[in-house]
Amino acid sequence: MKYTVSKRFAFEAAHSLPHLPVGHQCRNVHGHSYVVEIFCSGPLDERGFVMDFAELSDAMKPVLARLDHQFLNDVLPVATTAENLGAWIMEQLTPALPLLTRVDVHETARTCARVER
Repeated sequence: MKYTVSKRFAFEAAHSLPHLPVGHQCRNVHGHSYVVEIFCSGPLDERGFVMDFAELSDAMKPVLARLDHQFLNDVLPVATTAENLGAWIMEQLTPALPLLTRVDVHETARTCARVER
């Protein structure tokens, strides 16, 4: 059997995508109420967990501290697309969460970018 656990987190942040053409709404500075869901997959441990949900929360605390109420263009070294944000979050979490397999980044209630390993 394959087991996967996930947990959702939310934060507020602003960004702009200055590489887009003039007139594109996302070129301007704007904000989102981001929802990020992280997924860890693997076998069950002796406790019957893939991973304790508290471990997911603990790993995300410093990441959320870097992102919440920030201008993402000052945080990420690449264009602040949802796709790049998901990859950046995965990179930040991998040392603490070696079973991390997926990060979903929701910029709005109807949009999602998924990064999978």
